[in-house]
Amino acid sequence: MASFGSRSIVLVVLLFMGCVTISALAQPQTNPSPQNKSLQAKPIWSPRKKPAQRLRGNTDIPKIVSEISAKNIEATIRKLVSFGTRNTLSEQNDPNRGIGAARDWLYAEFQKAAAQSGGRMTVEKQTFEQAKAARMPQPTMLTNIVATLKGTQPESTNRVYVVSGHYDSMCSSPIDAKCDAPGANDDASGTAAVLEMARVMAKYKFDATIIFMAVPGEEQGLLGATYFAEQAKNNNMDIEAMFTNDIIGSSLGGNGVRDAKTVRVFSEGVPNDTTNATTPRGISAAVLTTLRTNGGENDSPSRQLARFIKEISEHYVPWMKVWMIYRRDRYGRGGDHEPFLERGYAAVRFTEPNENYQHQHQNVRIENGIQYGDLPQFDDFNYIANVARVNAASLAALASAPARPKNVTFPTGLSNDTPIKWDANKESDIAGYEIVWRDTTEATWTHSRAVGNVDTYTMKGMSKDNYFFAVRAVDKEGNRSPVSYPKAQPRRTGTGANPPTSP
Repeated sequence: MASFGSRSIVLVVLLFMGCVTISALAQPQTNPSPQNKSLQAKPIWSPRKKPAQRLRGNTDIPKIVSEISAKNIEATIRKLVSFGTRNTLSEQNDPNRGIGAARDWLYAEFQKAAAQSGGRMTVEKQTFEQAKAARMPQPTMLTNIVATLKGTQPESTNRVYVVSGHYDSMCSSPIDAKCDAPGANDDASGTAAVLEMARVMAKYKFDATIIFMAVPGEEQGLLGATYFAEQAKNNNMDIEAMFTNDIIGSSLGGNGVRDAKTVRVFSEGVPNDTTNATTPRGISAAVLTTLRTNGGENDSPSRQLARFIKEISEHYVPWMKVWMIYRRDRYGRGGDHEPFLERGYAAVRFTEPNENYQHQHQNVRIENGIQYGDLPQFDDFNYIANVARVNAASLAALASAPARPKNVTFPTGLSNDTPIKWDANKESDIAGYEIVWRDTTEATWTHSRAVGNVDTYTMKGMSKDNYFFAVRAVDKEGNRSPVSYPKAQPRRTGTGANPPTSP
């Protein structure tokens, strides 16, 4: 009996082990890869795998996020819709209908916001005559509403961040100035978000300057934004970043997908070379050659801005996901960030994840039982408020942080180490700098190293052939700038020149 009992126990154990093995084999097997590092075994310590520095947190940003009001945004959208049409060619002097009524109402609302700023915010009407153009049958006066919240740090007050929405609208024809064009989503949603940010942020102080702007003429060819960007360039305005919010109004797409927790951020990869416009879009042969040789096509200032927005907003607005889209804008389409890009400024576009084309650029009507038109009933005001929170958190972090380090370079020479140099920042509260890096196939910066208040540092044992590197500045309160991607210094020629690289 004892022998039989022992055999039974052994049999049970073997059966149990077999079940465990089968169960394990039935689970999905995931191979470690650079895109799925969370599933890899983590070494106890590695000099190459120091995790990215955690954000210490800016105490004002959570307050700003909490003060953004969906009710205020809804009220603004409904008011803008009440003007019947905001077509750029519509009435300018009627107090109740047309783009002129919307312009004057927005100006008054931005002035109310400025009253809370202690004199730091000023509001102006930037009016100009737009000449006859493809979608402008006659010369027309256009007016940008520009609210400027002045920075308080002497070294940073001339550093500017711009956020905009366009307050014009259209129905099926961009030159039909008489049809009803409610434009609740395109783009009362973006304009309302910008106004709400101005209302909330006017009460706070920032090192750098923030401009809150509502522009017309977008539907006629980005006219208001183009005028502002051109004036900024002519006046040597130091615009470090520009956000446009356009079609951020609905969480329900025409594909039937409801997503109230995602916003797309579009950023271009290859920037304009504004110093040598020898090819279409102003990209010089020299820039293209550098990109082909050294890489960096995913490391333009606009891509770094998108990464900054994603990192900051997902820290302060964790219920929202920033979906970085590596494209200048939606396929074959455009927006008010483009005039800034064309003049060398970093700029991105915020847009809802799934658009509904029955509610864009449509005459208001019911056809075959389907409601067409850009009506407020299709807006999700809580979603718009969350997109405004993403914007506001990112703007506050940018305007509170130091400027991006300038003139970041890789010195020449072949080495398995990577020396990096940059110019010291001018701000009086600089605490130091961080080197960030990522694998060449990763979308965001995954690692960082604090290197102290220096202007050069060598990453030992890490070749620039194998990683992408960048530098960011950190102030004494822990605010971090966006990163600056290094430029390769010209290689020496003649005596003492670097030897040719091996194939």
